[in-house]
Order: sequence, then C-alpha cells, then structure tokens
Amino acid sequence: MSESSQNGVQSWTESMSARERIRAIATTLREPRSINWISDRADAAWSTTNDEVQDLVEEGVLCRVEAGERTLYQPDHTQLLFDEIRMLIEKNAREDLRDELAAITREIEEWQETYDVETWEDLEQTLADCTLSSEQLRKRRDVIAFWRENEADRRLIKHALELYSDVESARERTTDATDRATS
Repeated sequence: MSESSQNGVQSWTESMSARERIRAIATTLREPRSINWISDRADAAWSTTNDEVQDLVEEGVLCRVEAGERTLYQPDHTQLLFDEIRMLIEKNAREDLRDELAAITREIEEWQETYDVETWEDLEQTLADCTLSSEQLRKRRDVIAFWRENEADRRLIKHALELYSDVESARERTTDATDRATS
C-alpha cells in the first residue's frame, strides 16, 4: 500500500481510471494541447490517451486544432455553452432562474451606486486612485471579480430563459417517443 493510501488520501491514479483522468484533463484545458501533453498530465499511456481524446472529438466535447504540423486539442466552447444552458434549464424552474436574474441585477445596481460607475471596467479604472487604502483596493478587486462572474451568469441565465420553452418541448417529444417505443 502506498504511503498516501496509508494516510487515508488516495492519489488520483488510485481513485480514477486512466480514461477518467484523461477526460478530466482534456475537458478543462485552457489552451490547445497535444496528445503527449495530455497523456503526461493524466499519467496515462499514449495509446489510451489518443483513443479517449478521439472519442471526445467524436462526441463533440473536444475540437481538433491544426497548428502547423502539430495536432492539438481543446474543449469545444460552443458545446460547453450549450451544455451549461441545458443544465440550467434541467436543474432549475423557470421562476428560480428569473429570481436569480433579478438578484444579480440588484447586486450590480448596488455596486453601480456604491462606486458611482456603470461597468466593472469603470470600477477597474478607479484602482489607479492613489488615495485608496490597501483594504479599499482589495475590496474593489473582489467586487470586480464578482461583477464579472455575475455578468457571465446573467448572460447564461438570459439564454436559458430564452430557450426554456424550446428545451421543455424537445424533452416532452423525447419522452413521448420513448413511451411509444417501450409500449
């Protein structure tokens, strides 16, 4: 038994299969990477990594990027966007999404009033003010980070609300077809 297992902590090679590690690495890439890079980080055989990455490309999870003579891979950001929207719709009632959108808008309006700015970019410009204390600077930097997150969340929620009825309708058609097929 390894020392980490004796201490009650499993390494990820003990707790996840090679394919799970490959998927974990590949689906969280921030920039295009090679099979070799993914294989090395996932501590998996090149052939297993190649097979899994090709499966992820076929599933539409990853995109192949040609960089000169090298082939690199990155997450399909379009697919990730639609997956996030779908998850929001499946896990939240329409009214809950509306409430969250209102809460985000309220919070942004409070920051606009508190700091007398319109956007997080305007607030960022105030960081150059030499009269601010380190605590005031830290607080503004935190607000900027939250504001940016809120704007991203707001965009996703708006998309989810716009598509809510269409997704519900598609889900009902799928359920009806499944019911007919199993009857």
